[in-house]
Amino acid sequence: MLTAVRIFIGAAVLTVAVAVVAGIYLLTYRPDASLYPVRGIDVSHHQGDIDWDKVAADNVAFAYMKSTEGGDWKDRKFLENWKAAKKAGIATGAYHFFTLCRPGKDQAENFLATLPKDGTMLPPAVDLEYVGNCKERPTPEALKPEVDAFFGMVEEALGREAIIYAPEDFLADYGDALPDRPLWRRSVFRPPHKDDWLLWQYTFTGFVDGIEEGVDLNVLKGDEAVLSKQLR
Repeated sequence: MLTAVRIFIGAAVLTVAVAVVAGIYLLTYRPDASLYPVRGIDVSHHQGDIDWDKVAADNVAFAYMKSTEGGDWKDRKFLENWKAAKKAGIATGAYHFFTLCRPGKDQAENFLATLPKDGTMLPPAVDLEYVGNCKERPTPEALKPEVDAFFGMVEEALGREAIIYAPEDFLADYGDALPDRPLWRRSVFRPPHKDDWLLWQYTFTGFVDGIEEGVDLNVLKGDEAVLSKQLR
């Protein structure tokens, strides 16, 4: 009986130790800074009030901010975040959450109407994923013209290509319906399995000075010169 108790206690201690080590790894994981020196975040109103000066001081070079969703929704913190981040010296970009149940034309109009007209910005980004989306699941053939309409309007208006954020499950189902654009890949705690990305989101539970809530952390493929070339 005593041996069994000792085995049980030993197993419990080992389980706790493994959990602690795993937790530390998840909280402290960072891609190799010598390979990916340019670090960034993506935020929305869910992050609440942000101290962008502290964010900039914590080695954050760029920030993507949710501006719009669907055909009429606008993030209430977008313009505030945009202005404060720029003032802090952070390169800014806007992303639109593309809903599967609204025409692409309506969504493009919503996105373009919200973008500031204040000089340089990173390429526009389009978030295509299932989480938080509507329940509709159109066929790839039905989705393609809506996506093409969105990209066509946005890219013509801004004079540059957009980038695509899409998790693996969405790419597997709809990849053939999406235009060939630079990718913003999500690959949690490990490098993306393909080398076709511009941005890599490596965690959605990171922490940065100036933000009380957990935040998505990203790196750019390239150095500060690459980041500068993305600004227009």
